[in-house]
Amino acid sequence: MPYGLYISAEGARAQTTRLESIAHNLANADTVGFKQDLARLQARHAEAIQRGTDYAGSQSINDVGGGVQVRDTVTNFAPGNYERTGRPLDMAINGEGFFVVRKGDEDFLTRAGNFQLNPQGQLVTERGYPVLGRDGSPIALDSQQPYEVTANGAILQGGEAREPAVVRPRSLGDLARAGENLFYPLAETTPVPTEAARVQSGTLERSGVKPLQMMTDMIAASRAFEANIHLIQNQDHMLGSLIGRVLSSR
Repeated sequence: MPYGLYISAEGARAQTTRLESIAHNLANADTVGFKQDLARLQARHAEAIQRGTDYAGSQSINDVGGGVQVRDTVTNFAPGNYERTGRPLDMAINGEGFFVVRKGDEDFLTRAGNFQLNPQGQLVTERGYPVLGRDGSPIALDSQQPYEVTANGAILQGGEAREPAVVRPRSLGDLARAGENLFYPLAETTPVPTEAARVQSGTLERSGVKPLQMMTDMIAASRAFEANIHLIQNQDHMLGSLIGRVLSSR
């Protein structure tokens, strides 16, 4: 089979991965605190160079390149825009760090601060996962008593202040996407000191997705995918014509 078919097929596969990432981002353009994924592509050496039977810069036919391939998919942790909501339990981290929530027996990190109180008086996420305080336990209030939320996110009730925990990983590369707008820390996290954890009450961090940019990227990826498919079809047609001529000449 012509090597060009493999190059075109790999190019189409790479653009498919890119389109899937873009579609996922666009689906979460309105998700509070969402961080977009980016599929990174890189040029691929020709097969002979990949196998070590030739070398880059040899100026041979193998030095023309081998198309593109998906290098990896990474998360862009750049902060989204901040929106003032006036709702006390809406919280946003203005700077680095993540809130800590408990799902089952494990702790996860999130930037989504659209919290609420459940019937038991626990501070929970939109999906009902308990939000942890700085002491590592879920924040719980007496639902029958009034409470107050300070500008920096501390919840005051009965003379006691409970602050949501804010932690940071040693590296953003230590975070694995776990679905439901959560990240699982692959290594130990460090608490952000109270004076450095800039939590704003009555504010939400919106999605980090820029829809206009994503639409532009989707159009570019779609055209690149179509170009690779057309190349596959053209090469298949040429191969079929060649085989037909060889058979008819016998």
